[in-house]
Amino acid sequence: MEQNEIDELMKGGGLSPGTASVDEDKISWDDVKDEMEKSKTPSQERTEVTNVHFDELKKKKPDGKSTVDLDFILDIPLTLTCELGRSKMLISELLQLGQGSVLELTKLAGEPMDVYVNQRLIARGEVVVVNEKFGVRLTDIVSPAERVNKLV
Repeated sequence: MEQNEIDELMKGGGLSPGTASVDEDKISWDDVKDEMEKSKTPSQERTEVTNVHFDELKKKKPDGKSTVDLDFILDIPLTLTCELGRSKMLISELLQLGQGSVLELTKLAGEPMDVYVNQRLIARGEVVVVNEKFGVRLTDIVSPAERVNKLV
């Protein structure tokens, strides 16, 4: 149905010539189906579909070899977390903590600590002191296969 026909119906005029009248008693389901079919005429426009070619993320070295160009991701900030251990406790136990309280962690003394990047385990290491600051010496990098297994 076209807009002018709808407008005529709203005014109480009736449908365009050759269609059923506005009187509801005279409108049949066939009339409705016919109007719906008329409004579904396919448009004559065709959309052109083409393949898109994306350039590879590689640079050419002076010697002619290709290298992957990852410079665009080098400025993305990441969160690095080093975890000594974990502990579970009740809220009542948490509220009883005060200065000098000792928390028992799940890891043993001397056991390597976990290093996470954006909450994903990537390495294990040991605590060191460098210029009066704590640091972590990486002792084990998690293999890509192990990282994939932890995602599943």
